[in-house]
Amino acid sequence: MALAGSRCALVIFTILLMTAVASGAKLSKYFYYRTCPNVESIVRNKVNQIVTADRGMAPGLLRLHFHDCFVRGCDGSVLLDSASHTAEKDAPPNFGSLRGFAEVDAIKATVESACPGVVSCADILALAARDAVVKVGGKYWSVPLGRKDGFTSSLVEANASLPSPFSTFSQLVQNFAAVGLNAKDMVILSGGHTIGQAHCAVVIPRLYNFNGVPGATDPSLDPTFANLLRTLCPSDQPLTFVGQMDATNGTFDNKYFKAVQSRRGLFPSDAALITNSFGRRVVSIAAKNPGSFSTDFGKSMVKMGNIRVLTGAAGEVRRVCSAVNNNQAL
Repeated sequence: MALAGSRCALVIFTILLMTAVASGAKLSKYFYYRTCPNVESIVRNKVNQIVTADRGMAPGLLRLHFHDCFVRGCDGSVLLDSASHTAEKDAPPNFGSLRGFAEVDAIKATVESACPGVVSCADILALAARDAVVKVGGKYWSVPLGRKDGFTSSLVEANASLPSPFSTFSQLVQNFAAVGLNAKDMVILSGGHTIGQAHCAVVIPRLYNFNGVPGATDPSLDPTFANLLRTLCPSDQPLTFVGQMDATNGTFDNKYFKAVQSRRGLFPSDAALITNSFGRRVVSIAAKNPGSFSTDFGKSMVKMGNIRVLTGAAGEVRRVCSAVNNNQAL
């Protein structure tokens, strides 16, 4: 009887698997079950090596996936080099601040050696973001797979689509709603800043020229924290590196939300989270319950990873992540 039950379960699993793979219309955690069954362990091992060598690469890989999905959807477009026109990676919100391009190339090369022409760069970004978070203390979530890579990358679209660190709460809500994410997703995904890093360029206006008034400091900043930031960020040094965005030095936890509650968020967009009653409620819950935050973060990452995905014949699997397969980004 047990054997019959096992066979029945195997048949059902096989039907579900083949349906998910054949349809091409939906992402599935089983997408590479036959074509590249070890892809998750290959990516995880490479990410672990990368983050062990440089812990700062964890937020870098997470941010790459985020910036990819918000422009044209999760299609690997952020990885394309500029060709006939300027690509996303060279847009002001990305140029000089995004990290991880070479590391993604290394992950892709390792995957290609095991499964040539099978796994998309967009899927590698989604897996690498999850594995980087887990490596520095976050909770595992299952990543649906089956994305294809896009053919186009545009500076103009990146400038128009990416959330600004100077955004108000309502602007953030609108920006996330434009890609199908709600206000809770916005607040929870802001929690990725717990492993984030920052330069003084975003902080200096809050310290020395708030609302365009010379010498004015943002009153939403904790005064003691503002004094500390002045020592780290002289007004004439916008390229100086502030460092980590919460007190736990690159560990994925809920301390970011505690910092926001204490008026110690670095970005204006961090401070904006508690200017709205709904935002304050989500921040408070996340600050009190690290397990709830980690679970919610995984759920919102899955939603983000489904933004305007290309499947089936709508895209391709790039041989290298920096160029489409005809070697010219459009």
